[in-house]
Amino acid sequence: MVVEPTLQGLYCDAGGFHIDPWQPVARAVITHAHADHLREGSGSYLCTEPSLPFLKQRLSPNAAISTLSYGDEVTIGGVRVSLHPAGHVLGSAQVRIEHRGEVWVVSGDYKRTVDPTCAPFESIRCHTFVTEATFGLPVFRWDETSMVVAEIVEWWDEIRTAGRPAVLFAYALGKAQRILAELASHTDRVIYVHGALEDVLTIYRAAGVRLPPTQRATEKARGSAFAGELVVAPVSARGTLWMRRFAGHSAAFASGWMRVRGARRRRAYDRGFCLSDHADWEALVRTVADTGAERVFVTHGYTEPLARYLSSLGIDAHPWRTGYQGESE
Repeated sequence: MVVEPTLQGLYCDAGGFHIDPWQPVARAVITHAHADHLREGSGSYLCTEPSLPFLKQRLSPNAAISTLSYGDEVTIGGVRVSLHPAGHVLGSAQVRIEHRGEVWVVSGDYKRTVDPTCAPFESIRCHTFVTEATFGLPVFRWDETSMVVAEIVEWWDEIRTAGRPAVLFAYALGKAQRILAELASHTDRVIYVHGALEDVLTIYRAAGVRLPPTQRATEKARGSAFAGELVVAPVSARGTLWMRRFAGHSAAFASGWMRVRGARRRRAYDRGFCLSDHADWEALVRTVADTGAERVFVTHGYTEPLARYLSSLGIDAHPWRTGYQGESE
């Protein structure tokens, strides 16, 4: 096989490199900068040009990092490698590998819905496709993004009318910036953010992504009320001392898991908004069909249900165990 799972991660023996290794390796090809796909300690890294600032931010200063533009090709060992948009977050990529006329595509994480913060997903024809399955069950079907954003705006208006802060939790890389970019067409009000988001927002702005005005919540004068304000924060901030400044706040969470009945209640959020940076069930199945792949390996998430369904369609499909988490809280 051109790519196979190993203890260190997905490995291309002909090229001598791993894709998103979860242990240190000699040569790593990175699909995107989320922590479960980007680990410290490898000898060298290859990523897309838009991902470079994230790798510099998250790896040691001495890390050896090289980049490719989307669609450009490089020969590594005995294979031809190119990186193509995955539509997941800024800089995210699929890895196309060609060896002796056989084409494999490792998708990493991906979504098919339009996102103003990153390049749209590119369908690539291949013989073998490695797909994620974070939301690989029929229950996961996404609403139009505009509908979800309208719900967020309506919630903020309700909380503002009540004179309370509205705190929206979202993943620090990708989801938070996507929400802010979508809100840019609805408001020119300052939106307050957790300090952990500031460096990432700077990278997105430098990449030309239009965002509304933001300000660190800690820069608001002591004693100032956040009544009526929207605050965007990473999930890790929940329950910390930082939250004490938002007395009487309403808490919401934006995630694909909000599609599951009871998920919001179990996590004790006042509101849940079903917005994911991963493909839903329909998009997963459609993407496999678009690739024309005769063989599919399914990674991280609901791997077995998706593999079984694809097998029922006559596709040679198998689950693969990986160190990736997909979208977690």
